[in-house]
Amino acid sequence: MHQLLVLYSSPDDLEAFRRYYMAVHLPLARKLPGLISAEVVFPQPLGAQPSPWFCIFTARFADEAAMMAALQPPAGEAAAADIPNFSLSGATLLHA
Repeated sequence: MHQLLVLYSSPDDLEAFRRYYMAVHLPLARKLPGLISAEVVFPQPLGAQPSPWFCIFTARFADEAAMMAALQPPAGEAAAADIPNFSLSGATLLHA
């Protein structure tokens, strides 16, 4: 199993981000070919320090090759091109 993590910092308008993400961006992300499962969370800090992340998306694929293929056009390109529509600071992508 291989995971793609997409981390978003806190936007200026929290509710506008959340609405757009859930209604528009998440459906695009769920179209990634080879996607086994997807999860989105809006984490809350456990201690006194604020979280550097407002939203975390986790996508699971069979292996790294499947993940890399999913990030290619058209589906991967469409999801990436949509990020500036709701996240002015972009996103941090990691995989494991």
